[in-house]
Amino acid sequence: MGSWFELDIGIRLGDRQVNMLPYLVEAIESGRLSLDKIQSGEITESDLADFSLTLDDGSSVKLSSQRLYNIISCLLELTENKPLNKNARLRLPVSQFARLSELQQQMGSDTRWQDAEWLKQKAMRLSLANEPPEIPLPDNIHATLRDYQHQGVNWLQFLVTENLGGILADDMGLGKTLQTLAHIQIEKNAGRLIRPALVVAPTSLLGNWFNECRRFTPELKVLQWAGNKRQQKQAELSQSDLIITSYGILARDAKLLNELQLYLLILDEAQTIKNASSKIARTVFQFEANHRLCLSGTPLENHLGELWSLFNFLMPGFLGEQAQFRRLFRLPIEKENDYQRQQQLAQRIAPFMLRRTKEKVAADLPQKTTINTLIELTDLQTDRYESIRLSMLEQVQKVLHGGKKNAIAISNALLRLRQVCCHAQLMNLKRNNAPDIDTQETIEVNKAKSKVEAKQLSAKLNWLNTKIPELIENNRRVLIFSSFTSMLDIIAKTLTEQKIRYLKLTGQSTNRSQLIDEFQQGEIPVFLISLKAGGAGLNLTQADTVIHFDPWWNPAAENQASDRAHRIGQDKPVFVYKLITQGTVEEKIVLMQKHKGELAEQLYKESAEQLSLTQMDWEALLAPIDASNE
Repeated sequence: MGSWFELDIGIRLGDRQVNMLPYLVEAIESGRLSLDKIQSGEITESDLADFSLTLDDGSSVKLSSQRLYNIISCLLELTENKPLNKNARLRLPVSQFARLSELQQQMGSDTRWQDAEWLKQKAMRLSLANEPPEIPLPDNIHATLRDYQHQGVNWLQFLVTENLGGILADDMGLGKTLQTLAHIQIEKNAGRLIRPALVVAPTSLLGNWFNECRRFTPELKVLQWAGNKRQQKQAELSQSDLIITSYGILARDAKLLNELQLYLLILDEAQTIKNASSKIARTVFQFEANHRLCLSGTPLENHLGELWSLFNFLMPGFLGEQAQFRRLFRLPIEKENDYQRQQQLAQRIAPFMLRRTKEKVAADLPQKTTINTLIELTDLQTDRYESIRLSMLEQVQKVLHGGKKNAIAISNALLRLRQVCCHAQLMNLKRNNAPDIDTQETIEVNKAKSKVEAKQLSAKLNWLNTKIPELIENNRRVLIFSSFTSMLDIIAKTLTEQKIRYLKLTGQSTNRSQLIDEFQQGEIPVFLISLKAGGAGLNLTQADTVIHFDPWWNPAAENQASDRAHRIGQDKPVFVYKLITQGTVEEKIVLMQKHKGELAEQLYKESAEQLSLTQMDWEALLAPIDASNE
């Protein structure tokens, strides 16, 4: 069976069968059949009357307009320019078999399949993807899987059986790693794992994958392909059941790893390839593997183009070419709030994306309470904020309609304002004849200054200095996240001054696993973590308090960080504090996060928001503090 199939829709007239697709395309091109009426809700009774089509031989046939609209709604490709091949058929990738069951429902119960009984059976099986057959869990999986995790393994097995790819998109902390390892172990037990499975993950997660494999599936021959001396293990590659490597090393060793002719290629934190034109995305697109799988709690972070990239890796052609996907789905949904297109896309991807939330499948998890804490800037911070805002505003207004360099200029302006919201000395002010605060000398507050002057540098730090001792006195264990490692340095110094023990994890940390283990032992109360180093892949259930020192643009990444503590294994209520400086760019960021969150969920909800930022949005971000509070 090839990777494509051809589809035509015929009607029987006496003893002959007529392919209706060319006539439908002509009616669409002439405007006699229009999806616009369906999508705008403007269909009238006359629109639903019998529709007359004139055939090539001059004869006329009447069909139900409603049925024709249903067919076109299911086969949106018919609305494209020259959608049919030379045989007057619609060419579709095999991965779209599931749509055939939907098509049959749209056409009615009197639909008959012809010359494709295998196609009918395949479509029927795919229509049951949400209820796959149950697979017994073998004894050599050393874990007790929860019901939803067992269902996840059933689904992964279903994909392999049907030779399809998919996205396991469970919330952070629900055990995607365990489900995947159980799936690989079952494949080995069945004798199908004849070549290695390769897991590609961020560097920070390699140790976690290796340890989880040793713990839950110890019979798998696992190899961590990393480090400068990895070539010494080259002979072990083909003998391994599971190889674990990073995206960076995959890019460097692509030729060597691709020669293994992988049985299974798994991308963890698969949003790494969300940009289809990036080098790493192009690399994984070219890999050969019998089966492919994506793991991501955030398969859609910013726009629908990211979803296309993941499916282009999993099943090329499933969502059409990139330009076609943009025309048929991305623009109508993101720019025009087209709910029907949103539903059509959701139906198309439903069999191939499994997403469960903690609220639905892990009701026994303790409650998570999120507290948005508004903090007013100090007078010093306010003066510096306004000074920077005014100096940047004119420059930004000049470039709002520009290209890439202009976007960078705007980003830099917002970065400076965000830094001031955290600490008055956080940004490099050399250009204004101020000291470079990136040095230790400028991070430290001059000891000659009074405590009152020191407290003017950061309202958030003042809040933290009061709150942390109180939390520790109440036996709380605290994670503090920040986008700025230099801010973590400042916080670390204040904790030292208060004689509070802490750990710190940044991109420069080389002992990641040791730091995690040390915190999980419960003796050290505070863990300082940078966004890049700790946004994903950490299991820190010893913590019961999370503090986001500064808001992040991406709400999904922020939630991932919070879920380092609120995950399976947590037995205490979790409190999440988000520190937001009142009336500033930070408060505007929090409001804009809502749009990104809704975009990520738009395939499951009855709303779609336009995410792109307009000139009005940018000007709002750069508004003075007083104006933003009116």
